[in-house]
Amino acid sequence: MKLLIVLAFVAVVAARPEDDYSRYENFNVDEITGNTRLLKAYCECFLGVGKCTAEGKDFKKWIPEAIQDNCSKCSEKQKVLISKMIIAIQEQLSEEWVKLNKEFNPDSKYDEKLKEFLAKYGH
Repeated sequence: MKLLIVLAFVAVVAARPEDDYSRYENFNVDEITGNTRLLKAYCECFLGVGKCTAEGKDFKKWIPEAIQDNCSKCSEKQKVLISKMIIAIQEQLSEEWVKLNKEFNPDSKYDEKLKEFLAKYGH
């Protein structure tokens, strides 16, 4: 019986689709970056100290991957959206950026890759 339960669990996990980034292909990041209060709310979500919208929960889950491998699963358009969001946080909420970077890049080993990513996609 235990084996059946384990096999059922493995089947469910294996059948789970990859994270679907495509639903954010046309996400309006300017609505967030143009509103400091809203941007701060997203940062608080990412840091685990505030409420999260459905999108915020997804973004929070994907942040480590985006920082560590320059969002390899993202489309070119999504990379531009992500870079806009990061740049807005850096420029408008520098204290929150320090906390976010410390949370998801504690040893600063991805700083150079992130800098290159932002230079390439942050236009």
